[in-house]
Amino acid sequence: MTACSKRTQPEAGGRRDFLKTAAAFTGGAMIAPGVFLYSSGSARPPDEPVTAAVRWGMLVDTGRCAEGCSECVTACNQEHGLSAEHTETEAQWIRKLRIRDRKTGFEKSFPVMCQHCEKPPCVDVCPTGASFRRADGIVLVDKHTCIGCRYCMMACPYKARSFIHETLTDQLPHAPRGKGTVESCTFCVHKLDRGENTTACVQACERAGHRALVFGDLNNPDSEIVHRLREYGGMQIRADLGLNTGVRYQGIF
Repeated sequence: MTACSKRTQPEAGGRRDFLKTAAAFTGGAMIAPGVFLYSSGSARPPDEPVTAAVRWGMLVDTGRCAEGCSECVTACNQEHGLSAEHTETEAQWIRKLRIRDRKTGFEKSFPVMCQHCEKPPCVDVCPTGASFRRADGIVLVDKHTCIGCRYCMMACPYKARSFIHETLTDQLPHAPRGKGTVESCTFCVHKLDRGENTTACVQACERAGHRALVFGDLNNPDSEIVHRLREYGGMQIRADLGLNTGVRYQGIF
C-alpha cells in the first residue's frame, strides 16, 4: 500500500452517500476520492505508486491573462461538476483575483487556486489526516476521513478551499464530492493518473488563445514550465511563508 492510498474505509450513510458515485466508476482503481489509476495508454499502472520523481506544477503568466476572461474558471467548474453561481456557499476551486498597485493605480487580474505547497499548512492542522500531499506534489482531501472541521480552510493563506454545505446530486464519477466535507483544486489528478499530463484550466486557456497557464513537471529540466521559469523567472504568492508552492506567477508587481 502506498503512502497516498493509506486511508480508512468510507463511512456508511449520511453525508457519505457521495461514494455511491465513485462506486459506479469503471476502468480504473480508486486509491482516494477523486484519485484514480488507469492501466491504458501512457497512464501509470494501478500497482505502480506515485513517486517524488515528478513534481507537478503550474506557471501563471499574468501578462497573458486576458482581462475579463474566465475560461479557466468555467472549465474547472464543468470538469468537476461545480456550480457556476459562486454564491457564498458555492464551491469554487479556481477564481480570478484582482490586485491593484497603490502607488501607480495599475490593476490586473489572474487566477488563484490551491498552490499545492511542499509544506502545506492545511495538512499540518488536519486532525484526521484527510488533507494530505502526494509524493508528486499534489495536495488533496480524502473525503473518507474529512470531518468538516474546516481547520484547513482557516490555515490556508490563499483561501483556496471550499466547504460543501448542501446535498449534491448529479456528481461526476471522477470527482466525487460530499456534503460536510472540504475540497479544493486537485490539479485535475484524474487526468494526470490517466496519463494526460494537463489540466482542464490549461486546456481552456489554450483554446482561448491566451496560453497564460503552463502545466508540467518541475523536476524535469526539459519541460516547458522549467524552461519558462529559467528564462523569465517566477514568484510565489506569500513567498515569505516558505511553503515552496507548486504554482508560480510571472508579471506580478
